[in-house]
Amino acid sequence: MTDGVQSWLRHLALAAAALLVAASAQAQAGGPWPARGELLYKTHCIACHTEQMHWREMKLAYDWETLKAQVARWQNTAKLDWSDADVVDVSRYLNETIYRYPQTSNQVSVVTKPAGKQ
Repeated sequence: MTDGVQSWLRHLALAAAALLVAASAQAQAGGPWPARGELLYKTHCIACHTEQMHWREMKLAYDWETLKAQVARWQNTAKLDWSDADVVDVSRYLNETIYRYPQTSNQVSVVTKPAGKQ
């Protein structure tokens, strides 16, 4: 490899690392929901869920409450152990980018825990 390519790859790796650190810090700080919800969704869900999944005729989310319930259900199935806030952040991300359902005023407290979780 030439010195120019190696230098470019080093800069690219540093930029990627800086973005990951910034995203992680924002996520840990409970940053704005779009970034956190998008990060969680793209990290844990996008492998199985394309945008087409959300628009299919047999979708199970048909309002804000069922959207949160489905996010909670699938994070539990994947054993992600998300908090209610994580579920709401991902639900908000999906709602803002795909569904556009009217949201309730108390998003976190209405998320129900799966059986056996407290």
